[in-house]
Formats: sequence, C-alpha cells, structure tokens
Amino acid sequence: MSGELHWPQGYLSLVLHAHLPFVRHPEHEKFLEESWLFEAVTETYIPLLQILDGWRRDGMDAPLTLSLSPTLCAMLLDPLLRGRYERHLDSLIALAEKEIHRTHWDRAFHELAWMYHHRFSLARDTWRECGGNLVGAFRQFQDEGRIEIITTAATHALLPLLANHPPSIRAQIFTARDHYRSCFGREPHGIWLPECAYVDGIERFLQEADIRWFILDTHGILHARPRPRYGTFAPIFTPNGIAAFGRDFDSSRQVWSQQEGYPGDARYRDFYRDVGFDLDFDYVKPHLPSPDNRGFTGIKYYRITGGAGDKEIYQRDAALSAAAGHAGHFLNERVNQVRQLAGLLDRPPLAVAPYDAELFGHWWYEGPEFLDYFARKLFYDQKTVALITPGEYLRRHPTNQIATPAASSWGEEGYWRAWLNENNEWIYPHLQVAQEWMTNLAQKYPKAPGLKARALRQAARELLLAQASDWPFILRAGTSPDYARRRVKDHLLRFIALHDQLTVTKVDEKWLREIESRDNLFPEVDWTYWK
Repeated sequence: MSGELHWPQGYLSLVLHAHLPFVRHPEHEKFLEESWLFEAVTETYIPLLQILDGWRRDGMDAPLTLSLSPTLCAMLLDPLLRGRYERHLDSLIALAEKEIHRTHWDRAFHELAWMYHHRFSLARDTWRECGGNLVGAFRQFQDEGRIEIITTAATHALLPLLANHPPSIRAQIFTARDHYRSCFGREPHGIWLPECAYVDGIERFLQEADIRWFILDTHGILHARPRPRYGTFAPIFTPNGIAAFGRDFDSSRQVWSQQEGYPGDARYRDFYRDVGFDLDFDYVKPHLPSPDNRGFTGIKYYRITGGAGDKEIYQRDAALSAAAGHAGHFLNERVNQVRQLAGLLDRPPLAVAPYDAELFGHWWYEGPEFLDYFARKLFYDQKTVALITPGEYLRRHPTNQIATPAASSWGEEGYWRAWLNENNEWIYPHLQVAQEWMTNLAQKYPKAPGLKARALRQAARELLLAQASDWPFILRAGTSPDYARRRVKDHLLRFIALHDQLTVTKVDEKWLREIESRDNLFPEVDWTYWK
C-alpha cells in the first residue's frame, strides 16, 4: 500500500563483550584472582545462557552479538578451573543453606537467603546440563543462528600500543583467529578490538585474517576522513574494505553513565556490601575466595539506597520492577530515535550498543533481567525496531561509504591514557625488546623439532600474556596492583629465560614442562606469526 511504513524502520545491535584475563594457578589450592572467573560464570555467563534458552523456548527471534575472548574461552574449557568452579558453586549453595538457618527469625533476610539458594541451585543445574562446557553451550546457540560470536585479540592487548611492532599485532589477531576456529568450528567474521582501540593500519591484519568488521567508539567514526554521511547510524568501510561500526552515544549513556545510567538506581542491589565482609570471619571463612582474607561471596543483602546514610535491605520485587521499567524506557528511546532518523536517512538506521558483558549480572545484578525484559518488549510490543547483528546488517546493506576512522578508544579521554600513564609506562620498553627478540626467534627458527618447538611456543605464550591490556589497566585502577605487576614481570622473565635457552645455552626440559603446565593456553600457537 502506498505510504505504508516498512517493518522494521531501523535496527539495534546489542553487542556484549565477555573477557577476563588468563588467571590459572595450579600451584595453589585456592587463589583469590581465580574468583574473577567464578563470579562472572555464576552472575553473568550462566544467566545469559538461561536467557538465551528462554528466548529459544518461546520462539523469539532476538539475535545477539557476543564477543568471547580467547583467554576467557581457554579458562572456561580448562579442566582444572572447571573442577574448581564446581567446588565453588557447591560452596555457594552450602553458604546459602547456612544463611537460611541463620536468618530464620528475620523474614527479610530469610527470603533473600532462599532467593540466593534458588539462584545458585539453578546455576548448578544449567552448568550440569551443558556438562560444564559453557563454550560449547554458546557455540550451539550460534550454530542455531540465534547469536553471532566474535573474537578479540588473543590476550586482549591494546593494539595501538603495539603499533611500533606490527608483527605483534599480527600475532595477536592470528592467534585469536586460530583459537576461535578450535572453539567454534568456523571462521570469525567480526572482532572486538580490545577497548575499541584503533589506529590506522590495524585493518590490514584484519584483512589478512579474513575478518570483515569491528566496532569503534563514537568519535572514532565521527572523526573519520572524510566525514561519514550517516554518522554512527551506518558502518563505514576502511579503504581496504573492512567495515567499522560506531558506538551509539545515546544507548551507551543510558546504561553506562554514572549520573544517568540505569544501574545506579537506588532499588538495585549494592555490589560492595557482601556477607564476606559483614559476618563473623570464622563463619564465612570456608566460603571465601582466599581463606586468609575477607572477600566477596556473592551473597549481598542490601540495595544501593542512595545518599551517605545506612543501606536499606534489598527488595527483589522492587528491583525487578525497576529493571522492567528501565527496559521499557530503553525501548521507547530506541523507537523514538529510529523514528526521527528514518525520515532523514535513505536506509534503515542502525544503532550499535556495545557493553562489557560482565556489567550484566556481575556489576549490575539485575542486568540479565533488564536484557530479557528489553528483548521481550521489543519482540512482542512494537514494530519499529528490530535486533540485528552487525554481520547480518552488512549482508543486507553491502554498500557503504569508504572512510578512514580516527585513532580512538572507549577508555578514559577517548584514547590510551588508562593503559599508558605514570603507573604503567615502565611495561612498554620491556615489551618492545621482548617483541623484537620474538621476531628474531621466528626468523631464526622458521621450523624447529620437538623440544625447541615447545620452547618457541611457550615463548610466544609468555609474550602474549605479558601484552594483555588487563595488567596496565589494573595498575592504573589500583584494584590488584601487586598481582598485575607480578604477572607482567613473571611472563617477561620467563620469556627472557626461554630466549636465552634457545640462543645461548640449551632448553631446560624439566623447567619448560612446569611452566607449560601453568600457562597452558593456545597449545598450538604458531611462533612464526612474529616473522
């Protein structure tokens, strides 16, 4: 019919970036920083699988884009860490059972203790249903066409800070591509550039790896040369044909902003107030991530509340009502945005909304419910906006403007300040030397037999792990600076020792076997990528 509006008038791409640094310490029975993984599995990754399962059960078409970093996948697939996570989950359920008894005469806390027991038990059910293989569970959703999984750099290195050694950028991207193939049985078409950080030249390695698209922060697109005709509401092609999508400012602000973002609502659960700090130490000690120190257990009884006064008790129904309201508001904002843009552009506008996956559930406890409410409202309640993956948008709209993006990141001040500053600048001269030595090794040993090949692969692993963006970020944030400093130094010292054994002395097989068993990711890493 003439004048009839087509469905949809515009698109939204929800992109969740799931990443954690590689932390694995078989030499300790319990290790504090391993809890980063266990908390994220319980509070983010398992709830996300449960949501996806609900969408599949209800016949919903709600395509989501998920970045699963190679280091995260390596940990999720590791038998040691999987066994430790199962014990962690059992301990959470045991603590919740203790809390049910302890709070018997205090109704508000008692109901919350039962809530935690129920949620932890459901998490264990989901874990067991997929055989403890979350990577395989996400792969199945991709194989069914319900999500698109993309990769990121091998150890989440900030690629612009490797620009003075291009072989290191190439090795980060190619190692990630190879690992993705082993996990998901196909090629990755999209990549999450770590911290959305871009400088001119990265795309030539993406092209070589046959990766088709990546995401930038808003200003990386808006300051492209020439200026993009559609702003951030359509991708641009770099001169070599790789698509760059820009983050939508409005949808990001409504979730991320400390002042305006939904997660700061006073009805939501407070992250920092945890029974691991509040209750008697001997009572919680068996359930703490480190037996000698207080820490987070995941059982939290208070809401954000607001102001500087005492915290008020968390009310689950009020929090879920807030999540539903915020999901409705978020959808209305996207519908209004699309309606305004649809009359101005000669194609359906696209808003790309990328977030750290761990925001949903771990930091913002009600985040998974927000996602679920939003997708259901979008699917059932309106006909203006549809969810789409960036890859699918490119298939439907293969013709786009050619422009060169601007150097940018989504970090502090829009560039690299969080990863290059007075707290962490000492790392980079050491990395530069190690990177050049790695290239020398790759050129000297284009092929190598048995023990030498093992040493070369381990040297590659140690260098990749030293390059991770997590360590300089933690040093800047001051959250676990001693651990981050030790990790950088340990990986560099092991790399130097391996280099010396390969060039001056001989490979120490016993020592090599020990460090291979500790940092066991990327078993088939190709050291010749540094040539």
